[in-house]
Amino acid sequence: MKKSILSTILLVFLFLFSFSQPKYEFRAVWIATVDNIDWPTKGNYNSTSQKAEFIRQLDMHKRNGMNAVIVQVRPAADAFFPSRYEPWSEWLTGKQGKPPADYYDPLQFMIEETHKRGMEFHAWCNPYRAVFRLGYSSISPTHITRIHPDWFLNYGETKYFDPGNKDVQQYVVSVIRDMLSRYDIDALHFDDYFYPYRIPGREFPDEASFRKYGEGMNKEDWRRSNVDSIILMLGRTIRETKKYCRFGISPFGIWRNLERDPDGSNTHAGQTNYDDLYADILLWLRKGWIDYVAPQIYFEFGHRAAAYEVLLDWWSKHTYGRQCYIGLGIYKAGESAPWRDRTQIPRQVAMIRQTADIQGMIYFSSTSFNRNPYGWNDSLRENYYRFPALIPPMNWIDSVKPPAPVVRIETGPDSTTFYFLSESPDSLLKGFAIYQADSSRLNPDSSTVSMFVPWQPGAKFVMKNPRGDKEKKAFYFATAISRTNNESLAVMIVEGSPSVRRKD
Repeated sequence: MKKSILSTILLVFLFLFSFSQPKYEFRAVWIATVDNIDWPTKGNYNSTSQKAEFIRQLDMHKRNGMNAVIVQVRPAADAFFPSRYEPWSEWLTGKQGKPPADYYDPLQFMIEETHKRGMEFHAWCNPYRAVFRLGYSSISPTHITRIHPDWFLNYGETKYFDPGNKDVQQYVVSVIRDMLSRYDIDALHFDDYFYPYRIPGREFPDEASFRKYGEGMNKEDWRRSNVDSIILMLGRTIRETKKYCRFGISPFGIWRNLERDPDGSNTHAGQTNYDDLYADILLWLRKGWIDYVAPQIYFEFGHRAAAYEVLLDWWSKHTYGRQCYIGLGIYKAGESAPWRDRTQIPRQVAMIRQTADIQGMIYFSSTSFNRNPYGWNDSLRENYYRFPALIPPMNWIDSVKPPAPVVRIETGPDSTTFYFLSESPDSLLKGFAIYQADSSRLNPDSSTVSMFVPWQPGAKFVMKNPRGDKEKKAFYFATAISRTNNESLAVMIVEGSPSVRRKD
């Protein structure tokens, strides 16, 4: 009984604490396609049904307050889009290399639907996994493992590209360049699988490449240099191909343990990015090779080996001016006593907002939200994400403000007023932020966004009886938000009552 009362008190405290929401916050969900984890449902090879399923997930996340999705489009040297380099994914059609029945382009479809809702689309690619499960995965005759078998190494049940092979590095860059040049994605996103997680008692079999390319380095430094090389090449490729596209990495939550490095975290992880996956994330951040880092801190408060609060604090002090979004493990709901605590995720969100140099969060994974574990969907929608948030801009990519919006007003016969928002023809917009204020002056930098209207031809919202005197008088302003998340000057659009809503 006491525990229940304390839990209720804590939830009330968290509600009050989080009511003041940040104007800028990255709020995203991972949508995994490998082994049909999130989309499409295993066995669902009907294109119309796949589209409806994706839209249902998007709409759920939009209702919950998310402003981005991170969708896995290259899970195992395959593709969720027509590619001249790699075959159609088996998780899309049931057989690798088999196109969708009506030959729709899933990536183009997903991007359009995501942007239609004012959300960002980050294309998630696995860099080096080639065959997900040896002996079981469907392998097309045109798969790269058939064409260049000498590029690959088997480790455990999986086949990987050899990260030390220079031809492999160029191939991966070519695949990504091709995708960037054809699709309007907002960011390229890599997960934590560089060199694979260690299998006890088994060494990754890259001795031949090491002898060929090692150039006098020890093997561990050589492996890290291989991963450094692909990150550097990809960063340059992104800037050359699609300047406004961002580059994000989602590493395992622990860079190094303090016992191995004075700059490491006070954790006791069995494997780490630097020592086992050969991913020197801090180097990439210091050098500015990546735009954001999203460490997977899928641990609870007080975890014995890797406490959430310890890792959150550590990452906040090691961002080097780049953005940091925390990966939250909503999928763990109910799996252990700490994850049966209904305050676990709300407390993690609240602590992120209390921590400097952390700009948001990403949830793994999408279908975990289907069952609304512990009412967390409701908590996000009605409390933490009650108001929309803008995605923080990255001024090292672009700092140019778009033109202020132009507003056209039309009033209907029932006193409904339509506000049409547009911009100058040469600007590229994501949408429009609408603010409500108590006076005719607004400082957007210190104001919460009341509503976000995605850009589309004829973008609009409506207001019922805007100048009615039965409610408290309010003032409404609009700003334009560019595709790079920069904000224009504010324009006052109406003085009236606070009953404003989107018009879809």
